[in-house]
Amino acid sequence: MITSISSSSSLTPLFPCSSSSSSSSSASALNDNFYFNGAFAAMAILGKIDQMLAPKGISMTIAPLGAVCAVLFAAPSSPAAKKYNMFMAQIGCAAFGVIAFSVFGPGWLARSVSLAASIAFMIYTRTMHPPAASLPILFIDAAKLHHLNLWYALFPGAAGCILLCLIGSKF
Repeated sequence: MITSISSSSSLTPLFPCSSSSSSSSSASALNDNFYFNGAFAAMAILGKIDQMLAPKGISMTIAPLGAVCAVLFAAPSSPAAKKYNMFMAQIGCAAFGVIAFSVFGPGWLARSVSLAASIAFMIYTRTMHPPAASLPILFIDAAKLHHLNLWYALFPGAAGCILLCLIGSKF
């Protein structure tokens, strides 16, 4: 259990464990199952889709979607979990990665410009979704994604988010 020291010098839990209180243990266990089952199902389904897409040389399972799972299943009421924020940020940030790569080529300048532009975009549009900030860097560094060009703004990030939202609505 992670704790903090309050002004009264007693330890208070920041992230309470399911065993911290007997009255809330069943509710916490239910929430723990929601997080675990939702995230497990999401990655299992994306993995199965990957197996079907493998002969075509494309993948749905990218690291930013793991972070999206954390937001959707562990903090579903946070602003980052709002569907509008998720899709706007995923599409916009991925597009900045493609544009920066096209203009600057691979390297530090493209990474820096695309990340700064992505953060400014999310702030300006009020669509903060931190997992999306990794999409431009992923595109710039992953040569296997370069052939997607601007389609990268829709696949795999936005398409993966659609699937994750559908899965999340079932859990």
